[in-house]
Amino acid sequence: MKRVLHLLLLVLVFTLSQCAKKGRPSGGPKDEDPPIFVTANPPYGTINFDKDEIRLFFNEYIKLKDLNKQLIVSPPLNPENPSVITPQGSPSEYINIKLIDTLKENTTYIFNFGNSVEDNNEGNTLEGFKYVFSTGSYIDSLTLKGGVKNSYSSENIKDIKMLLYRLDSSYTDSAVYNIKPSYVASTLDTSRFEFTNMKEGKYLLMALKDQSSDYQFDPRSDEIGFYRDTIVLPRDTIIDGEISLFREILPYAFRRGKEERKGKLIFGYEGEANDIDIQLVSDVPNDFRSIILPEKGKDTLNYWHSPIENDSLVFYISKGQFLDTAVVRLRKKKFDSLSVTTTIRSTLEFADTLFFDTNNPIVKIDTSKVTFVDKDTVNVPYEHFISKTESKIGFLFEKKYKEQYDFTMLPEAVEDIFNQKNDTIQLKFRTKALEDYGDIKLSIDNPSSRNVIIQIINNRDETIKEKSVNSTTNISFDYLKPESYKVRIIYDDNNNGKWDTGDFLNKRQPELVEYFEEIQPVRPNWSLNAVITIKP
Repeated sequence: MKRVLHLLLLVLVFTLSQCAKKGRPSGGPKDEDPPIFVTANPPYGTINFDKDEIRLFFNEYIKLKDLNKQLIVSPPLNPENPSVITPQGSPSEYINIKLIDTLKENTTYIFNFGNSVEDNNEGNTLEGFKYVFSTGSYIDSLTLKGGVKNSYSSENIKDIKMLLYRLDSSYTDSAVYNIKPSYVASTLDTSRFEFTNMKEGKYLLMALKDQSSDYQFDPRSDEIGFYRDTIVLPRDTIIDGEISLFREILPYAFRRGKEERKGKLIFGYEGEANDIDIQLVSDVPNDFRSIILPEKGKDTLNYWHSPIENDSLVFYISKGQFLDTAVVRLRKKKFDSLSVTTTIRSTLEFADTLFFDTNNPIVKIDTSKVTFVDKDTVNVPYEHFISKTESKIGFLFEKKYKEQYDFTMLPEAVEDIFNQKNDTIQLKFRTKALEDYGDIKLSIDNPSSRNVIIQIINNRDETIKEKSVNSTTNISFDYLKPESYKVRIIYDDNNNGKWDTGDFLNKRQPELVEYFEEIQPVRPNWSLNAVITIKP
């Protein structure tokens, strides 16, 4: 009897354990499959389309991510009558498109969702999903592929709108400013683009970094690029080379003048500051002084002036045939005290200059109140100068390797335009040994004697050193800190010593910029050698 009861107990335990196993989640492999587009109403590829609503069905619940950025409708619809796409913000087995704008006749439309469609659970992306239909009797099928790049910077470029304008009797060069293109595409997360489902014909191909997403070029905020040749479909399917994206220089225009702080006025403008002339018209004392310096990185001229009792100052602002009058009210009550700083902390690189930045322009340096000695307290001969382009002062001296220096400016050593003077400034710094630096030696093969600027840049695209050449020659960049560098080559065709941007209306491409393959990292006490061939 006990044995029978024991067997029944074992059976009961086994049965309960099996029931428990059936209720336990079994897990399984992670879902890595993207959602699948199943069907659409009207069907994908519908011709003679005359509906105002579309529904796209998938095999599982999906969600839309970054739809405003990812969705490209080509040809573009009127932004004042945008399509209503639902649901957004909640999972669904379908996408519903409510068309508000009136569609063109005999036109193939593409709703390209990019990578916005994801499954709800794991976020797997249905890449490059699009829906195509035609209001005519057939689906257009021509394609065009290519790439776009930054005209100057080496940074990776993405999310650029690509525009095609049909070159017919109605086209003018002003179309890019106020008319929607015939077709649009986007580079999204890459520098490559592809147009699909287009009609045959002749087209202008443009690239646009479109800040307002309206497919229209605004030179104040957008960057632009254009293909040099006419696109002819169906002949052209892949463009030759890449389109260079650039920011135009705006036509000159004076904006305004105002008092930023007591003794400092700012004059804003658009375009280039070259040859802008600021003439003071108001009566001022004979000892009145002023200093004009450009604001780095801004379309602004800084105008400092010595103390004056006037309530306002009147200026004539001229550039070429342009003449403006500016009346600046003087209302600030207190000068900013003089501040003298330096970016040098403990080491002065051997190729650098000893600079001190000042918030107000310096007009006088009393060298009797400056001491400059080495580690043996021996006086260091130097020359000083006041920068004519920035608010800073510099000291030139013959550096020695692996030396220590002690630099002191006693009170009242420097005086600014407001007659203010400095407090004590003391700086202790050293120089490195020659062996702490590396160098890059380049053999320039320039058979056509083109004017080029060879730049050494760091990984932040900052120019470290540069040299201009116009022949086959050897050049060396010395005293480089150990790190990774790249070589940038600017084809300075107009020989003005700088890179020049493009101009759409004048059909001028930006000057060509190339990047030599990345130089291996510079190491201490080491020379890197490379050969660079300049295009003929």
